[in-house]
Amino acid sequence: MKGEPVEVSEMGATTEIDWDADVVADPEESYQSLVRSLQRTEGFSLFFVRCVPGDQADLVQRLQADLPALLMQRLELKEELVDGNLYQRVATLPNLQSINVLFISGLEKSLDPYVKSGYGGQGDYYKLDTVPRVLGHLNLQRERFRDDFSFCFVFFLNAFGIKYIARRAPDFFDWRSGIFEFVPDSETVGKLTQELQGDYDEYLAWSHTQRLDRIRDIQAILEEDQQTPDQQASLWIEKGNILSADRNYEAAITSYDKALEFKPDYHEAWNNRGNALSDLGRKEEAITSYDKALEFKPDYHEAWYSRGNALSALGRKEEAITSYDKALEFKPDYREAWNNRGNALSALGHKEEAITSYDKALEFKPDYHEAWYNCGNALSALGRKEEAITSYDKALEFKPDYHEAWYNKACFYGLQKNVDLAIATLQQAINLDSEYREMAKTDSDFDGIRQDDRFRSLLNPNFAS
Repeated sequence: MKGEPVEVSEMGATTEIDWDADVVADPEESYQSLVRSLQRTEGFSLFFVRCVPGDQADLVQRLQADLPALLMQRLELKEELVDGNLYQRVATLPNLQSINVLFISGLEKSLDPYVKSGYGGQGDYYKLDTVPRVLGHLNLQRERFRDDFSFCFVFFLNAFGIKYIARRAPDFFDWRSGIFEFVPDSETVGKLTQELQGDYDEYLAWSHTQRLDRIRDIQAILEEDQQTPDQQASLWIEKGNILSADRNYEAAITSYDKALEFKPDYHEAWNNRGNALSDLGRKEEAITSYDKALEFKPDYHEAWYSRGNALSALGRKEEAITSYDKALEFKPDYREAWNNRGNALSALGHKEEAITSYDKALEFKPDYHEAWYNCGNALSALGRKEEAITSYDKALEFKPDYHEAWYNKACFYGLQKNVDLAIATLQQAINLDSEYREMAKTDSDFDGIRQDDRFRSLLNPNFAS
């Protein structure tokens, strides 16, 4: 940020904020300057402090220790201000008349909805037509802030937040009394980068808001200096993973591409980029991305497996099996590869080989309900119905709400003309997914019991015998 002029339009004129002249950048010098500024401030004043989220609490604690005569309070905005009314949030704070300094953090949460998808990853996100509601309020209510609040406001923001407010809330920003930078050193940046590494399965369990919060933290570190290319690449891929978990696949691909700018041989980025492309249905492009991952890491079993899935989805089953075999060459206990290999073999009519593949998957994960179910389908296709039922029962043992297995069992009993069991198991399937009622109306497996009044009543609840 230092040294980068920011154009601000006001009353038809354009001015520039010169960060070199306006910002103190050395951390200790910034701190002492902030202390002096707070000491001599009386009445309303407005400071902007750039620092990473993890440093905010430490900074407040240090200021409270060094300036015990000043009553300090924190307002942490934990979510977007939907109405944009920051004034009202401040006006309802306790001990308002006694406050000397109010620290406000989390304002970036109210900017996110107005930033292009991907948060900083696509184009010039400052030039969107809409102004965040909170900034519109700040522009319009700046006199009320000055007249009603006779204390010092200290806004904690990252580099993006400060620049965004300068551009989109110039009326309010022009009242600033100072800007103070606390730029982390390379060791701190490295530590923060490491702390932001997470697990994709964990991201899947998070809420949308939790994912946005983590993306914001990552973006804040990305805007800091003192980074190595590897650190930048790891942050971009982490951001891409979170966006993928949030099903924002286009933005995720943009993030993976940024990771690859810093580290072209980053095989995980190529692989995850392929996954996002695959989720968008762009299977051919996904395969190309997997191939790039394998160019840099030929024994990358995840890429071989994902490549097999994309090939299978395109109907290229033989090639898919070859890809699964490569995955299994490098990871023999890869149960998902054994299962999907079985699916590809089954689609080609090689049911016995498919069953062998499912058995291998179950060898490594005996409670693998998908493999039990798929094995049941292959056994059923071979006419080994009793064995198929046993396999479906194993699937249901480990996943009692597995509606596909309930329905396939019902079909078997329908073929046997076992009305009682057909109705009981079909009822289980319908309870889990009502679509099975419509499927059963035309499924030939139930032809032998279709005229039974109990069966007709199950398919047509309004039926009267």
